[in-house]
Amino acid sequence: MQPGRLQDLPTPALLIEARRLQRNVAAMQAHADRLGVRLRPHLKTHKCVPIARLQRDRGARGAAVATLAEAEVFAGAGIEELVWAFPLVRTRVDRAVELARAYDLRLLVDSSVAAGWLQGAPPLRVWIKVDCGYHRAGVDPGEEEMLAVARTLAAAGHRVDGVLSHSGDAYTCAGEAVRRRIAEAEARTLTAAADRLRTAGFPVEHVSAGSTPGTSAARDLAGVTEVRPGNYVFYDLMQVRFGVCTPAECALTVLASVVSCGAGHAVCDAGALALSKDPGVGEPTMGAVYADAGASRLSRRQRLVALSQEHGKLAEPARVGSLLRILPNHACLTAACFDHAWLVDGERVLERWPIERRRG
Repeated sequence: MQPGRLQDLPTPALLIEARRLQRNVAAMQAHADRLGVRLRPHLKTHKCVPIARLQRDRGARGAAVATLAEAEVFAGAGIEELVWAFPLVRTRVDRAVELARAYDLRLLVDSSVAAGWLQGAPPLRVWIKVDCGYHRAGVDPGEEEMLAVARTLAAAGHRVDGVLSHSGDAYTCAGEAVRRRIAEAEARTLTAAADRLRTAGFPVEHVSAGSTPGTSAARDLAGVTEVRPGNYVFYDLMQVRFGVCTPAECALTVLASVVSCGAGHAVCDAGALALSKDPGVGEPTMGAVYADAGASRLSRRQRLVALSQEHGKLAEPARVGSLLRILPNHACLTAACFDHAWLVDGERVLERWPIERRRG
């Protein structure tokens, strides 16, 4: 029997606040509409079919995935126009081509070497990843290599109809003005890359940019056709500290039980396998604790200071047996720690939603 109340759930439990989820999805869709761009949400954040369908039904078009397992799950669930937003992996080429043919999945490369792995494959849609300043992955848009990648793909019969970047550097700063400058600089660089490819004869249709902190701050993305934020469905402590959202807008939390209380601290049952060990940004903490039952404001004193595999060490004593609502540093990694999430409305448990976290 499904638990009907929050206090009846076995802990640690992943919780999704239904009303906040719906508001967040609607707000980002409205923002993308104002910007005049398509919203292609990144599904790696939630890995959850009901949420992907909610995004689609509210106006999102297509989606991005981080793994081929995600592509298979979401395409099989009716989510169309997917892009595997990760550089092509040599050991996954055969499977990638199989799924690309079955579901019209777009693949991504950022080198002539990777482009060459698709020699002999049936005609595919392949996008080029461009480095717009984050310097994690992507081809330099000003170098000859970008055109060489496109030529290698075209010579093999593939259609180069998209460029993609990720403004991950928007995660390294606080302040809306700075995040806006990063997002809009990314848009200009990516648009110039698309124009360079078009001038060389490649039919670039999709110009895909963005992250949650960058897209949220952007006001002018001229030349960009779509944005790919993911975290916005949930938000988390990092986004709170960036000023992207408030604690009352965060839809994903972890419910934990206090299991021990020592001298000056307590221990709960949410450890690294429930919260990940992402250190976040700002004040050192492994997760914040809500001060109120409604999960609208964070405690000024209580927080997680250390995690082991199953233990979470709290900064302050707490009553053994009490329940805590934890706001994780990074919602995407936290969601991937669980097999399912509980959709809740306040103290009521509404549904159990699977998290499709297999690697495959």
